[in-house]
Amino acid sequence: MLVVGAGLSGVGAACHLHRECPDKSVIILEARERIGGTWDLFRYPGIRSDSDMFTLGYAFRPWRSTRAIADGPSILAYVTETARAYGVDREIRFGHRVTRAEWSSAAARWTVTVDRGGAGPVTMTCTFLFACTGYYRYDEGYRPTFVGEADFAGPVVHPQHWPEDLDVDGRRVVVIGSGATAVTLVPALADQGAHVTMLQRSPSYIATVPSIDKTAERLRRWPARLAFALVRWKYVLTSMVIFRLSRRQPERMKAMLRRGAGSRLPVGFDLDTHLTPTYEPWDQRLCATPDGDLFRAIRSGSADIVTDGIDRFTPGGVRLTSGRHLDADVIITATGLNLLAFGGMELVVDDRVVDPSRTVAYKGMMMSGVPNFCLTLGYTNASWTLKADLVARYVGRLLRYLDRRGYDSATPVTPDLTPDQLTPLIDLQSGYVRRGAQLLPKQGPATPWRLHQNYLRDLWMLRWGPLTNGLTFDRRSSRKRSDHDRLRVR
Repeated sequence: MLVVGAGLSGVGAACHLHRECPDKSVIILEARERIGGTWDLFRYPGIRSDSDMFTLGYAFRPWRSTRAIADGPSILAYVTETARAYGVDREIRFGHRVTRAEWSSAAARWTVTVDRGGAGPVTMTCTFLFACTGYYRYDEGYRPTFVGEADFAGPVVHPQHWPEDLDVDGRRVVVIGSGATAVTLVPALADQGAHVTMLQRSPSYIATVPSIDKTAERLRRWPARLAFALVRWKYVLTSMVIFRLSRRQPERMKAMLRRGAGSRLPVGFDLDTHLTPTYEPWDQRLCATPDGDLFRAIRSGSADIVTDGIDRFTPGGVRLTSGRHLDADVIITATGLNLLAFGGMELVVDDRVVDPSRTVAYKGMMMSGVPNFCLTLGYTNASWTLKADLVARYVGRLLRYLDRRGYDSATPVTPDLTPDQLTPLIDLQSGYVRRGAQLLPKQGPATPWRLHQNYLRDLWMLRWGPLTNGLTFDRRSSRKRSDHDRLRVR
C-alpha cells in the first residue's frame, strides 16, 4: 500500500489500514518536509477549522477538548500525536513527491515515480495506490493580477505564503476576499492591532458558531469514547438538517442567517449590501465566525466591510470601481485556491494516460477504468474527515475481499452513460470549483456513480452496503481466461 499525502486524511488512512488490514505494509509519501498537510502549510493569523472538531477529528481517536472550533496548531498537534500513537510517523517518507504512477495489468501493480528533489528520482511499486492529497495546490494559491500592483508601496501577501515577520500593529490592512480565509483573517489581524477592511466583490453567507461545545462540557465525566460519539452525532445530524433546510427552504435559512448577523452588528449596518449574497445558501460553503468574532471586530470599529470592485492598486492603497479609495499599508489577497487533482501526479493504465475529466467517480472514491486506486474527497457540506474515515474503511473491506477471493485487482466499470447524464463531481458554485472542475472526474445520475453529500447514505453504502456492485475483478494467473470466467458484479 502506498498512501500519497501525510495530512489529515493521509494519516487517518494509514491508521485505518493498520486497523483493518494489519497484514498489509503501508508507506506514506509526502512531498513536503513535515507532517500535517494543510494544518502545517497555512501559517496565517487565526488559522482554524471551519468544521467542528468532533467530526473533523478521527472516528477512532476522540477529540478530547471541549473546543469545537480549534486553531491550526491544535489540529496539527492532534494529527501528529495520532500518527505517533499508531506508528504511522515511522512510515512517512518526507520530500517524496509522486509525479507519475503506471499500472500494469500483467503485473497487477503500480510503478510509482517519485521526485526526491536533490536526491534524485526513485521508483517504487505497490499493489494499491491511495491518494490522500486533497484537491488544491500547495505550492500556489489562486492569485489574480491587479492593475498597478507594482505601484503599491507596501507588501502584498497571499495567505498561503504568510511571512513570519509581518507586523500589522497600527497599520491599515485591506483583505481582498469574502471566503473562509478572509473571514478568519479579519478578526485575527484586528486583534493584532491593525485596522482591517474586508474588500469583497460579492458577499458570502456568514454564520456565528460557538467555539466551545456545551454538550461536550456537560459530558466531561462520561467515558471519553461515549461522550465523543454522542457529540459527534449531534454535529452530524445538525449539519444535515442545516443543509437540507438550505436546499428546501432557502428563504427561511437566509432569514435566520440575516437575523444572526444583524443581532451582532452595529445599528444601521448595511446587511443588504455586505451580507446578502445573490446565490442560495450552500450553493457555496457557509463561512463560520466563532462566537461572532468577525462581527465583534466590526462592532468595535477595528474592522469594516466594503463591497465594491477593484479598479487598480495605487501607491497608498486600492482605488475602487466606484471611485472611492481605500488607504492601505498592507494588502492581503485572500483570493482563493487552485485545484490540483491527485497532488499533480500523472496516472497511466496499461500505457494509456488517464484524463480524470473523462472518468466517472465510483462511490465518490475510485475512478472508472483505473484499477486498485482510491482518492479521498471529503464532504463540501460537512467535515472532510467524516467522508475520509468512510473511504479508508471501505478500502479495508475491499482489500480483505480481494484476499479472500484470490483477486489481484478491482476496477470500476461504468454502465453506458450519455454526456448529459454526467455532472461535475463537486456541486458547488465557488470560484475555485468552477476554475478547476475540468481536472476532476465526473459523476453519474445514480449510485454507485453519484457522489452523495449525505453522511447517513454513505455510511450505509460504504460500511454495510454492497461491496462489489460496479466493479470488475481480475487475477494475474488468468489473464487469458474466457470472458465467462471474468467476474463482474453490478
